[in-house]
Amino acid sequence: MTKISVPDMMCENCVKRITGALSGAALKFEVSLTDKCVTIDGSKTCVDTAVSELEDLGFTPEIQK
Repeated sequence: MTKISVPDMMCENCVKRITGALSGAALKFEVSLTDKCVTIDGSKTCVDTAVSELEDLGFTPEIQK
């Protein structure tokens, strides 16, 4: 599991947009508005895809070490 911080996720609309994009990319994930993060269950390729999708939506994702 890899956590991706999404500090500019502000509301439920953001969560819906993220959920739609990551579901469309066929990823296994969880979105937490409270923690402002997305947790990806998968390989580095899955994480890279998630980061790309988040950037395409206009967010600034940061992979947590």
